[in-house]
Amino acid sequence: MSFNDYVKFVTQQVVLKMDEPKKMKQAKKAQRKQERLPFQFQAFGLIPLGLSLFWRKRISRKHNQ
Repeated sequence: MSFNDYVKFVTQQVVLKMDEPKKMKQAKKAQRKQERLPFQFQAFGLIPLGLSLFWRKRISRKHNQ
């Protein structure tokens, strides 16, 4: 891909974003926000998930005995 092709592609994408109605932009933003993982999982990966599952399982075992 030559530099001119790249500039043309980027320009097209920018124009498409600018022509998008405000309502559609807000709807897309809200949808992305809903689909996002909680911060602790996003920042630290699976370690907090594993620890929280372990802790919940431990607590439920104590209550069942």
